[in-house]
Amino acid sequence: MLDFPLLPKVLPLGAILFNFLFLLISIPLEAYILNSIIKFDKKTSSFYAICMNLFSSVIGWAIFFLIEPLLPIRLRSGLINLIFFNKISPTLFNLMILIAFIVFFGTFLVKSLVLRVALISLTDFWQKQPDSAPQKFYSRRDFKRKLQTKNIFTSVLIANALSYTAVVIVLFLILRIV
Repeated sequence: MLDFPLLPKVLPLGAILFNFLFLLISIPLEAYILNSIIKFDKKTSSFYAICMNLFSSVIGWAIFFLIEPLLPIRLRSGLINLIFFNKISPTLFNLMILIAFIVFFGTFLVKSLVLRVALISLTDFWQKQPDSAPQKFYSRRDFKRKLQTKNIFTSVLIANALSYTAVVIVLFLILRIV
């Protein structure tokens, strides 16, 4: 049999299902922010919110599974207790807060990068316009200036902060109920 040493032996299905719940919360919130601030239509803003969240989630899980085997035993046991048993070690609480800030800004950078790449790759400024419409030639500089005026950076930051706030509220509600 093939044995892959870097692949985990047990998948944290509870954490993956919680991630799915958080995606269900954050995608509509971020789509609303993209709709209201950048002025996309609802279908386009939903598409970009789904792209941003799914790519950042996949990249986050990949980074988690790559870094987890490299952690010291104390951190690994605290992480296992958190993921499988929902218990936070008091000695690791400050480190968890630091990691939460790193994850927030990391997902913010990934989401803004994914949105910029999606906007650039999915725009149709290079397609030929119909003959009845006046021809406009877009240069790269004009296209970049048009993207910068839409406040992508600010809107993704607001959307990410709003979705993380909603996720933290849901986490606190779940911890209070259980």
